[in-house]
Amino acid sequence: MQIHPHSEFNHGRDRREQGLQKLLARLVRSMQRDELVRQTTNQLRESLQVDRVVLYYFYGQWQGQVTFESLSSKEYSILGSTGPDDCFNSEYGALYLAGRVKAIADIELEPIQPCHRDFLRNMQVRANLVAPIVIPRGLWGLLVAHHCQGPHNWSPSDIEMMQTGAQTLATDRNILES
Repeated sequence: MQIHPHSEFNHGRDRREQGLQKLLARLVRSMQRDELVRQTTNQLRESLQVDRVVLYYFYGQWQGQVTFESLSSKEYSILGSTGPDDCFNSEYGALYLAGRVKAIADIELEPIQPCHRDFLRNMQVRANLVAPIVIPRGLWGLLVAHHCQGPHNWSPSDIEMMQTGAQTLATDRNILES
């Protein structure tokens, strides 16, 4: 059997090219996903007339962080923030996994856990609206609208708009594959 010296070289080059193609495809999917999230959060913030709309992405079992935000002012940035470890647990996770949408017009008047109220206060939140992003393998993230300047009464159309935004993200193939 005779081995051609160039065949090993070509095989290695083919593997590198395949690897590069996979990497580029992943990068394109990631960019498309990010653009959809950016458009969704911006559109929701403008339509709801709130100070901030964020995507809270779960990277582990009930652990996540804010990976996208649309802001009315830079002072409201919470990008990279993580949730309260002792507050968000499997009980809350199960509610959101089941499709719970939570609207709080005023955190100071809402009967919520003290740790939750403190967490929201620390992020300058006075009112919030939360919709889950549920994909077939579980809770991918939360789409959250925050009003920081004062209470905010959420209308049924506001709630529907957030649910539609969350559903749009939950059915995007780039999110389903991430």
